[in-house]
Order: sequence, then structure tokens, then C-alpha cells
Amino acid sequence: MLSFFIKKAFFDGWDHLFSLVLLNFGFLALLGLAVFVPGLVGGGPLGFYLSLAPFLFLAGIWWSLSVYALKEVADYGSISFKDIPALLKKALLPGIQFSLMGILAFLALAVGLPFYLSRGGILNAAAAGLLLWGSIFFLLGLQWYLPLRARLGGGFRKNLRKSFIVFFDNALFSVFVSVWSALGLALSVVLALLVPGFAGLALGLDDALKLRLYKYDWLEAHPGAKRSEIPWEEVLAEDKELLGPRTLKNMIFPWKY
Repeated sequence: MLSFFIKKAFFDGWDHLFSLVLLNFGFLALLGLAVFVPGLVGGGPLGFYLSLAPFLFLAGIWWSLSVYALKEVADYGSISFKDIPALLKKALLPGIQFSLMGILAFLALAVGLPFYLSRGGILNAAAAGLLLWGSIFFLLGLQWYLPLRARLGGGFRKNLRKSFIVFFDNALFSVFVSVWSALGLALSVVLALLVPGFAGLALGLDDALKLRLYKYDWLEAHPGAKRSEIPWEEVLAEDKELLGPRTLKNMIFPWKY
């Protein structure tokens, strides 16, 4: 399943490279805001936090739009940019909610960790450790919030609860997807954040959730079956057929095939 996820995420991104680049220009514009604001508000910690706050808030909304738009790509469709206003209307509230949760997690780490570590002592060190690991688990679960809401609909509480159900029920897969995103972000820095960029990471999450939800469809159709018995080759057969026998060779030299 993991190998097919990597293949699908890569070729979905390759086939829709232009769409990813256009969405990533939005993130670059917001990143410019984060660089520009400190010059207006002054330096120091205050300027740093004031510059990050609007960037994180608006980036969360643009991230939400990207997740909603790229869900169509994960479903073997394509993005129609004339639909962006309608998608933004759907993605706006989830994006605001996602932004606020992300900012709260960031502030908890930025303020709480220095506070506890500066006080010294075993209890404060334990509190700092709990805050750090609690934030990590929170962010690992939060990565599923927007893909779930874009795919399944529903409101804030329902999808937040589902996000952590998916995380705890698929902890290793969730960690793998977050590492995949981190590697994609590292590659993006080399490529000026244009490819795969944040939009590519959003597409990866859409692909990951789409494939992982097949697990629950199969278990619902086979009550009493063990999770270890899921026949992933059979479950993914239709997706493999839709994706086709893609290879790096026929991607680079398509005229030979």
C-alpha cells in the first residue's frame, strides 16, 4: 500500500504540475508577507510573532483551498480554476479553523517550552516534555482534518474527532505521511517552493487519505475480519488500473510508448 501511495502521489503531482505551481505561487505571496511585515513592526520577538501570525492564518486558508481543489486530482479528475471561487467558499471556514488550531499549537510551543525550560527542575522539564509530545501528537492528528472534511463533509467537531481516530488507528502510517511531507518540503526548498511545494504536500495528504479509507470500507464489508487480513492488492486493483502502468522511463520518454 505504501509503495502505491508513493507512486500515485508522485504521478498525480507530475500530471498536474502546472496546477501545483499556480497554487504554490499563492503560498509564495503569503511567504513574502511574512518577510515584509517585520520591517513595518520592527525587529525582535514581537516583530517575529507579528509577522508569522498573518502568514500562518492566511496560509492555513490557502492550504485548505489547495486540499479541497486537489481532492479532485486524487480522485483522478482535474482542477478547473473557474471553480476556485466556489471551492474557496467551501474551504474558507475549515481553513480558518485549521489556522487557529495551528497558531495555538505554535504559540503553546513558542511560549510554553521556553517558560518551563527556563524555570529548571524535574517537574518543569517533565511539563516541557509533555507539552512537546502533546503538540507533536496534536499536529500528527491535525494533518488529517482538512482532507477528511474535504472528502467526507461534516462539521468541525465531527472531523476533528475523526482526525484523531484516523491518527491513533493508523499511527505508523500517519508518521510515514508526515515524514513524506517533510521530505517533500525539503525538496521544495531546493526548487524555490514551486515543486512540489505546499500544494504538493496537500495533494499527498489527499492521496493518502483516499487510499487509507479503503481499509474501513473493506472492514465494514467484512465484519469480524482482522485488519491484518486486508487484501491490499485486491482493494487497490481499481486504482492501479486507473493510474496505469506508470514508470519514470515512460514519464521522461512518453513518445516511445
